[in-house]
Amino acid sequence: MTREEMLSYCLAKPGAWLDQPWEGDEVVKVGSRIFAFLGSADGEARVGVKCGPSREVADEWVHRFPEDARPSPYIGRSGWNTLRLDGDIPDDELREALDGSYDAVVAKLPKRERPTA
Repeated sequence: MTREEMLSYCLAKPGAWLDQPWEGDEVVKVGSRIFAFLGSADGEARVGVKCGPSREVADEWVHRFPEDARPSPYIGRSGWNTLRLDGDIPDDELREALDGSYDAVVAKLPKRERPTA
């Protein structure tokens, strides 16, 4: 999966919008909260997503894909992982991870910020 394909998939989610809260970094938000960090490290396309409610649950990704998944800096302890887009993780599993991140973030939004569609 390319970075552009992932961005397009993210932006197709109800209420999703692109933001650049820090110079050189793009994130996709729903309401006021981030559900995907898009970036590249060392020239590799990656996405940061919430992979579970805790580090222990999110570690399943790290164990299954040790070359392509790692805890996200600073927020990894809260269940966020950084997943390589052009590695061994199948595209359907990348989309599933993004869907889970979106759903987890929407569930925590105040009702007034939740998308209606």
